[in-house]
Amino acid sequence: MSPTAPAMSDAASLLFGDPAAIRCERAVAELRAGRPVVIDDSHGQRLAFIALDSSTRSSFSAFAQAADARHFLFLTATRARVLGVTAEHGARVPLAGVDFDALPSLSYLREPGAMPAGWSAGQALDDGAVEVARLGLLLPAMVGVLLDPADTRFDGCAQVSLCDLHQGAEQAAHDYELVARSPVPLREVGMTEFAVFRGGVAQRDQVAIIVGTPDLSGVVPVRVHSSCLTGDLFGSLKCDCGDQLRRGLRKLKDLGGGVLLYLDQEGRGTGIAAKMRAYGYQHDGLDTIDADAQLGFGADERRYGSAVAMLQGLGVQRVQLLSNNPTKAQRLRNAGIEVVDCVPVTGDITTENEQYLRTKAERAGHLLDVDALIQAAQ
Repeated sequence: MSPTAPAMSDAASLLFGDPAAIRCERAVAELRAGRPVVIDDSHGQRLAFIALDSSTRSSFSAFAQAADARHFLFLTATRARVLGVTAEHGARVPLAGVDFDALPSLSYLREPGAMPAGWSAGQALDDGAVEVARLGLLLPAMVGVLLDPADTRFDGCAQVSLCDLHQGAEQAAHDYELVARSPVPLREVGMTEFAVFRGGVAQRDQVAIIVGTPDLSGVVPVRVHSSCLTGDLFGSLKCDCGDQLRRGLRKLKDLGGGVLLYLDQEGRGTGIAAKMRAYGYQHDGLDTIDADAQLGFGADERRYGSAVAMLQGLGVQRVQLLSNNPTKAQRLRNAGIEVVDCVPVTGDITTENEQYLRTKAERAGHLLDVDALIQAAQ
């Protein structure tokens, strides 16, 4: 593994942002590029890891060699349950002698075999590695090795700590700057204003669409909409996202104005690649929650720090939330936004999305009466 340039000192990096957030961003970039990252805790323990999702046979072999065959595969508690094992903190599977081609069946493929013998419980460092993968929109299957105190073989790799993830990434999630505003006329809605905010880990752009001229100091109608490339842009029949987006905008107009936050968190926070894998499993008969579980994800990986930051940046503190999801409302409340009430926004029910909507109602707690909606459409 080739050494990298000396890291910028904390004193210097303070000139350009929070050092902890910078280390998080570098760790995410390195992991997505397929290179190892080292994470440490407050007790001197260190873990070097790569993400299976961004690894190749060559990079895996190099990592295994550097690890002296002490490497293991970490699986989340959700994926472990798919393999028939209850592991509250996830599971470490020893990989000595295990070929690279055997890892997908353990990590994310449907109809896997049984959990190999000799697995052990995961630790906080493994959870930290998964968090870096989550920030990088990678599958939560990590190949890692615990490092001895004197081990220097991974010193040239990006370094991050559990404290960085707690402080830096959390701070970055709420640190957004308004960078551009422009009027944009929309079909069936009329003139709106698009306000672009930039921030968070990797400095993603998020968009607030201001419909009409709402009183931002009062109770503001707000729709928090997570991006859905397939539904919003291409009209996929597998979900109701495109309908909710367009009907949400029209509802904001009918209510006299409001704000739609369009958040870059495809696939309930898993990313477009993982979403496509999950779509394949849904095509084979799994519901959306069980499909994500195959990949090691929980039922909903979305977070709303960016939404809160954008609302606060607009001066909005009290909202009338256009949503069928009580969990979304509670998460906004937990972050300090007063949700006065919720207004449902539904889409058309199709043969292709009926089961998806039933799953949202029955397993995710969304306030949807699917049978009533079907009857009303007849």
